Amino acid sequence: MIVLGIDPGIAIMGYGVVEFKSNKVKVLENGVVTTSSKTRTPERLKILYDNLDKIIKEFKPDEFAIEELFFNQNVKTAITVGHARGVQVLCAQDNGLDIYEYTPLQIKQAITGYGRADKQQMQLTITTLLNLKEIPKPDDAADALSVALCHVLSQRFKEQYRMN
Repeated sequence: MIVLGIDPGIAIMGYGVVEFKSNKVKVLENGVVTTSSKTRTPERLKILYDNLDKIIKEFKPDEFAIEELFFNQNVKTAITVGHARGVQVLCAQDNGLDIYEYTPLQIKQAITGYGRADKQQMQLTITTLLNLKEIPKPDDAADALSVALCHVLSQRFKEQYRMN
């Protein structure tokens, strides 16, 4: 199973592609897509869509996992990032992918066992769990790998639960 994990954003969208096979998880690719704040929002959304579409067509993931948004202050930022997240979900839907959404709390719980883990703890844990030589950079790429790994672990748990 190949999973594409997304850390949604308008300025920076993180992505992580992992393969789960024979009870092992392997990173196939991770990185970010960036857009300039000097570019109009509709154009930025198109850039995100087109780049995500290329990633999906290249890696042919079986499933798509994306982080749910959590904002408690800046409403304007929340709306703009919400637009970007909507475009990212639409791109996955247009490509026929099953879409799974996880809250930050669910992701942290799945990766570290602690729902209030800080960013450093998350990064160190995914680096260890995925046998990486170093912490993925930038943070958005690491976050996207966390989303993908959260999905793999969640699906694996569901399968084990069904078997028993």
